[in-house]
Amino acid sequence: MEITPTIKYVGVDDLDIDLFESQYVVPEGMAYNSYIILDEKVAIMDTVDARKGAEWWNNVEAALAGRIPDYLVVQHLEPDHAALVHEVLDKYPQIMVVATAKAIQMMPQFFDSVDFEGRTIAVKEGDTLSLGSHTLQFFVAPMVHWPEVMVSYEQSEKVLFAADAFGKFGALCHDGSWDCEARRYFINICGKYGAQVQTLLKKAATLDIKTICPLHGPVLRENLAHYIGLYDIWSKYEPETEGVLVAYASIHGGTAVAAKRLAEILREKGAPKVVVTDLSRCDMAEAVEDAFRYSHMVVCAASYDADVFPPMHDFLHHLKLKNYQNRRVAIIENGSWAPTAGRVMRAMLDGMKNISIVEPMVTIRSRMKDSDVVAMEQLATALLA
Repeated sequence: MEITPTIKYVGVDDLDIDLFESQYVVPEGMAYNSYIILDEKVAIMDTVDARKGAEWWNNVEAALAGRIPDYLVVQHLEPDHAALVHEVLDKYPQIMVVATAKAIQMMPQFFDSVDFEGRTIAVKEGDTLSLGSHTLQFFVAPMVHWPEVMVSYEQSEKVLFAADAFGKFGALCHDGSWDCEARRYFINICGKYGAQVQTLLKKAATLDIKTICPLHGPVLRENLAHYIGLYDIWSKYEPETEGVLVAYASIHGGTAVAAKRLAEILREKGAPKVVVTDLSRCDMAEAVEDAFRYSHMVVCAASYDADVFPPMHDFLHHLKLKNYQNRRVAIIENGSWAPTAGRVMRAMLDGMKNISIVEPMVTIRSRMKDSDVVAMEQLATALLA
């Protein structure tokens, strides 16, 4: 694939992987992106996961067509992008590794048998590297989503090599919608670091960007304002869509019945969108994504061991890890003899930023009754007010 006549794509699709980072289901695989800039000097932009090393080397050698690369730019040291740094150094002893000082400091942790002495160039904010007619300018992006990250802007062809920013789940051979899998990727990979993403977006706003080349997902060339706009919303923790996520954790079905009845009530009262998620069976990453996507949420859970049923605890723990905030949330608890789920859920939500708990909390005893429906009607009215 050509990005431009002088910038080549040398990444690979991984259709064999089942869990990205050993936790995120990727039914359409994963793309590990890497690029080569061909000029008077040649720069390889990142490597790929060791799982696909042989394929990557084939792509690199075909793109180089016998040329010897001068630089290996390492924008992000995570192993799905930098696993082959040592192989590049072995094959091309004269090559220089270009990275942030933090990345260079961390490299021996991954490659303890490599002598990096005299083989690295540490770059800082705004530094440039001339390849001839191409010039790379570097911008640090700490905690997007590791501390050593940087992005690179090629000035002549106006290409932003964006590291993990603007990435998505899914191999390039699948042409699915960008928004959905990019949202799930962003919230679960970078969601905790909204402030740092905002800092990077402000830097990007000063650049004339025609193409975005992320380390995962498709190269973005058109309608860049759409992608940047979504990143702005996500990283500000603002709702993307007006609607309600009803997330429930039910042991024997009673809480599930109540959650689904509440969803019906919300629709009857004019909620523009209502999504119901069974936390015991769903993809947790998708549930977290939906919590960030919608403006309102209802959490419904059974009590369990004087606490809350674990799938709900897991869900709320994930939300806190990803910095969930700025939402209105209602609570329904269920308990047969000593309901505790509501107290636990409220305490976990209280530990998050700018979460408004909607009253009244509804308590169900084992199975939903007519009186519970009346209370749920009140709760739905208050939530949507």
